[in-house]
Amino acid sequence: MVNKEFFQALDLLERDKKISKELLIDSLESGLASAYKKEYGESRQIAVRLNEEKQSIKVYAHRLVVEEVENPDEQISLEEAREIKPTYKVGDVVIEDITPKQFSRIAAQTAKQVIMQRLNDAKKEFVLNEMTERQGEILNAIVRRKEGATVYVEISGSQMEGVLGQSDQIPNETYNVGDVIKVFIKKIRDNTRSGPQVVVSRSSAGFVKRLFELEVPEIKAGLVKIMNIVREGGFRTKLSVYSEDPNVDAVGSCIGNKGVRVNAVVAELGGEKVDVIEWCSDAIEYIARALSPAQVLMVSINEEDKTARVVVPDEKLSLAIGRNGQNARLAAKLTGWKIDVKPYSSIMTSEAAAEEENADAE
Repeated sequence: MVNKEFFQALDLLERDKKISKELLIDSLESGLASAYKKEYGESRQIAVRLNEEKQSIKVYAHRLVVEEVENPDEQISLEEAREIKPTYKVGDVVIEDITPKQFSRIAAQTAKQVIMQRLNDAKKEFVLNEMTERQGEILNAIVRRKEGATVYVEISGSQMEGVLGQSDQIPNETYNVGDVIKVFIKKIRDNTRSGPQVVVSRSSAGFVKRLFELEVPEIKAGLVKIMNIVREGGFRTKLSVYSEDPNVDAVGSCIGNKGVRVNAVVAELGGEKVDVIEWCSDAIEYIARALSPAQVLMVSINEEDKTARVVVPDEKLSLAIGRNGQNARLAAKLTGWKIDVKPYSSIMTSEAAAEEENADAE
């Protein structure tokens, strides 16, 4: 026998865990039918019914009324059926109450197993549905634990666990249990033994792009477009922006008054350098801008193999190349051109040598 509290518990699960009460009852009835067959060695077709109004669990056997019985587990003769109810005719289905007296014990065990399974299924469904819809967003998260280099966070408002792997962490950034951090919903992994996993990131280019989208109203309004963004997390980000409206300063919109907007992004990134440049359809101009903050004297390009030679003042060479080649590398990724940076003196030396060689030849 089930009681009022049992059905109230189903109502709570529906409200708090978003699990359909109707689906729960269907799952319970199916699970109880399997448990009954296993416990009592039943081979007949049976059905279990939960009745909330009567607060009862009933087990019923179904048999088809036939003239001649070939399968006793599924059929009953017309003569035998009319002993139960005189109005039965061939083709009717006889429903017999076969509920055992000790069925409550089996029901309690099965109900627990079914509900736990549905809770797990509901969690998976939530991840796949709700979190998939939020992919590409930035959400707050609380650091819950660390296992080796991997950080596990609880995504605020969802009680879902997010995985912040080492490659998705900002280098030299520390994460302590209890810290509240912003994370980028990178992807949902559905091939793990434990079920779907929410992969979050702080080092991806998408994280910075979304920060600018949240910080700059002109981007949200569609007045300014982020044409491309590249990043080496913890060190430098470059993004190119553009506006079709001549009255809108795309770069200025992202920088903000006295740098307030870009500084808000930089603060979230722990001081990471961020270069905002104006996108340009002219490859030479775009490449020169992409090497910001370095001054560029000249750019020559080979469109066949998409290579560019860039000349910078000698004293700006290290700035143009960047630490470990980072600035030039990011500029190349941003523009899609292979960039070779040369100091002005080397070009002058090469030209002087060429002139001397020509003079000797004459």
